[in-house]
Amino acid sequence: MFLKGFQDKFKVKSGLKYLREALENPPQTVARDQGITSIGCIVDVDNFQNAEVFYELIDDYSLRPNAIKIIGYKREYDKNSPYAIQIFSDKDLGWKGVIENGYVLEFLGREYDMLINYYEEDNLMMKLLSVKTSARLKVGFGTLDPKINDLILNTDLANFKMFKSELKKYLKVLKEL
Repeated sequence: MFLKGFQDKFKVKSGLKYLREALENPPQTVARDQGITSIGCIVDVDNFQNAEVFYELIDDYSLRPNAIKIIGYKREYDKNSPYAIQIFSDKDLGWKGVIENGYVLEFLGREYDMLINYYEEDNLMMKLLSVKTSARLKVGFGTLDPKINDLILNTDLANFKMFKSELKKYLKVLKEL
């Protein structure tokens, strides 16, 4: 038990080191055309339980039904409990910032036109996933490190309608829609 806690502490330290290095280096550019055809969403399910509302973006942006991929973060979860979306947690942290979860690997295996970081909390796991995800445009909240997101919206996490309308407004300004 003592060794497990000691090992977890070093995994966190290793993950923080990886995150620091990743934020210092410029992100890889994703060679995709202008416009939004695929969206990835990282959602803090502990603070925003209704993650399925992101599927509304399919109709709003006239996307294919499988164009949105949502993954949720929960501090602790029961693997036997059914969730509407795929979930990862702190238990999935491995060495050198690797997230050891099949859903995360599947999420990272795709390139996105836009990544929505729908969380306000300064959390290592969600930041690691945000940094590792290949996306042309990353959108999030102002409470996070500005190096993570390209477009920062200052809306309330609980008010998804406001977030959605602000996002659409700025995507039109950027000529993405």
